[in-house]
Amino acid sequence: MSASVTDDVDELGRAFVAGDEAAIGEAYRRWSSLVHTVALRSLGNASEAEDVTQQVFVEAWRGRTRFDPTRARLPAWLLGITRHAVADAHERRSRDRRLREQPQVASDPDRVPVTTLDQRVVDRVVVADALDDLGDPQRTILRLAFYDDLTHDQIAARMGLPLGTVKSHVRRSLARLRTRWEVDGAVR
Repeated sequence: MSASVTDDVDELGRAFVAGDEAAIGEAYRRWSSLVHTVALRSLGNASEAEDVTQQVFVEAWRGRTRFDPTRARLPAWLLGITRHAVADAHERRSRDRRLREQPQVASDPDRVPVTTLDQRVVDRVVVADALDDLGDPQRTILRLAFYDDLTHDQIAARMGLPLGTVKSHVRRSLARLRTRWEVDGAVR
């Protein structure tokens, strides 16, 4: 690679992190086909690969302040985001497959407990109370995950936290909630 191309990529990275809107357009022009190809090869579905490609560039632009052009080059950073977006897409697939494969419960009123409106309200109050007890950032992370239906990547980008930190907070917080509800007898 010639020095002028290297300098050009480095300059584009600096413009990108500085918020130059022309830089996102140029980055998309240069590397969207690479991102799409990586996503397509992993997911095997053109529509999902297009969604991932769009998500990568939106996430990159929103999280551009986390990009450090002295530590990585822009295309490498974009591929890192792509890797996480593809992993999230695979995770969504697995979750959807598990939901589809769950045995359907028969609608026998003698066998299936019916949750009344009162019980649902109580459940919501219990959950809201338990979330409030968690404190931040755990409370905010769980609300984004379960009420706003955001992926771990999206939460990390929105909150400016590393992905691993978000995943750890989710795992520990859910364990704390489960323990609390088991002790209180709220888990059925």
